[in-house]
Amino acid sequence: MNSIFREYDIRGIYEKELNERTTKLIGYFLGLHIKKIGGVVALGYDARSHSPILCDYLTSGFNKAGCEVLNMGLVATPVNYFANYQSFDGITPNASVMITGSHNPSEYNGFKITIDKKPFFGEDIYALGREIMKNFDMSIEDNVTCKKIDAKNRYIDFLVKEFEHLKDFDTPFVYDCGNGVAGVVAPQIFEKLGFTCKGLFVEPDGTFPNHHPDPTVEKNLVDIKKELSREFDYGFAYDGDADRIAFLTKENNVKGDIMAIFFSEAMENPTVVGEVKCSQVMYDTINEYGKAYMYKTGHSNLKVKIAELNADFAAEVSGHLFFNDRYFGYDDAIYATLRMIELVKNGLNVDERIAKLPLVYSTEEIKVKTTEEEKFGLIEKVKELLKNPPSDFPYIKEIIDVDGVRVIFDEGWGLVRASNTTPVLVTRFESTSKSKVKEYEEKLNALLKKAKESL
Repeated sequence: MNSIFREYDIRGIYEKELNERTTKLIGYFLGLHIKKIGGVVALGYDARSHSPILCDYLTSGFNKAGCEVLNMGLVATPVNYFANYQSFDGITPNASVMITGSHNPSEYNGFKITIDKKPFFGEDIYALGREIMKNFDMSIEDNVTCKKIDAKNRYIDFLVKEFEHLKDFDTPFVYDCGNGVAGVVAPQIFEKLGFTCKGLFVEPDGTFPNHHPDPTVEKNLVDIKKELSREFDYGFAYDGDADRIAFLTKENNVKGDIMAIFFSEAMENPTVVGEVKCSQVMYDTINEYGKAYMYKTGHSNLKVKIAELNADFAAEVSGHLFFNDRYFGYDDAIYATLRMIELVKNGLNVDERIAKLPLVYSTEEIKVKTTEEEKFGLIEKVKELLKNPPSDFPYIKEIIDVDGVRVIFDEGWGLVRASNTTPVLVTRFESTSKSKVKEYEEKLNALLKKAKESL
């Protein structure tokens, strides 16, 4: 059971791991934490068939802990986060839980937790898991008492008002909800703003009958690319719970770090937080007119860092985009769509701007299978080997170890980090030279192989 308590959230297979007993216990022991700061928790859930069932189990646990439960029903994850900043009939949540399997297969589900407007993650989640395991025989009766709230329409109205200046935007675009919960908010917002657009797979369906709701995977973008080859100029695709975005033009699939450049260029003296997988082009470009910080991968990590630095913006390559400028500092793919439309309306030519950026060659994320027990040990071994690398190893300018190992070479960089959610190492390589990016990949992988052999 310990495997469901992950670095950033709680996640597992419905009934096998997230069943009635475990979910009620999560609600109860999490509720004891929330009770200390006021005891009001807002719950929302995604389109999976078991999400409302898990919501009832959680509600029973929270009621047992003496919390007041606000139920917002079927919503996108950003709506769940948004509820933390609202008052409903004079009641303001002290915490929220989003029940979602995000982009995972339909048998999975999970909980993204916010307490006192901050992510509940890392050691807090692991400690919660230990507490539950010690009390696993505890029985909790059914009690689904809750107060229904309409956070969804509050969110829709908020965004429509915030972006009413876009009402005359008529450049055609297409958006793909992937049968996730973006479909419960995006069409209404775009219609109210009078956009010329077409929605794909907007009907929420937790079996994901058309394609997997993960826009970082190229094969999941086939349908939207077909539409872009016709009359549409731009495309937006969302993951299962609408906190990640993919942005496409007819020529480019624009990753989160490149979008960060666009957004920051429209801000005055911006402070931007990126993760270790972001392109050096992003850091170098932003540092010309603002300040860019490199930090750990993970939406919870970036939310904490953006608050700590009071940064304007944060970005992950995968499309988690966090706006603290004119917004609340959390990742919201629908809000990011509207900010991108705003840039285009204000004159940004996306493809021309990309063409003017320094040319680099980079790999996608390459995943190397390992085990939960070995993955962090491998990173430590790689660090040790880098202190005295082989004679044919490329010259090392700098080593950044904020999250795994990012090795800065003369003409690029290579990254090896342990995933916090799966038993894999994640590698990525970038260079201004095609041959160098291959060399960096080969040399760092050879070092990784040596590290494996020595364990």
